[in-house]
Amino acid sequence: MMISTKGRYALRVMTDLAQHGTGDFIPLKEISARQGISLKYLESIMTILSKGHMVRSASGKGGGYCLIKSPEEYRVGDILRLTEGDLAPVACLAPDTKKCDLTNECYTLPFWKGLGDAINEYLDGHTLADLVSGSSMQHCTASHDNN
Repeated sequence: MMISTKGRYALRVMTDLAQHGTGDFIPLKEISARQGISLKYLESIMTILSKGHMVRSASGKGGGYCLIKSPEEYRVGDILRLTEGDLAPVACLAPDTKKCDLTNECYTLPFWKGLGDAINEYLDGHTLADLVSGSSMQHCTASHDNN
């Protein structure tokens, strides 16, 4: 299993919001500059995060993005599953895959299942707060008026 650029960047954006969020919306342009990620690519990632109820967005003057919850409430595994889909280490363990004909005779399946469990346990055992510990972290308390 390899985490894609989309997944890695989504995690970077979320940690950026956790680290630099003061309860206000942060313009995507600022995040792009800090993270060295193109604005266009970040827009596509933010759409996923917004639809997944990870961030709140507001347009216009004073707009941008902010975390909906506190950094302690975001598990790394949830962010990566949102952007990557299932994190199974082999295709035969993915939930949307047809059951393999060799499942009952496969000697390696328990190994792969254990690896998948370890990966998910590790990712779910870490939060955004863990990744940016020691930083000023707040979730969005701002309301935005487009007037």
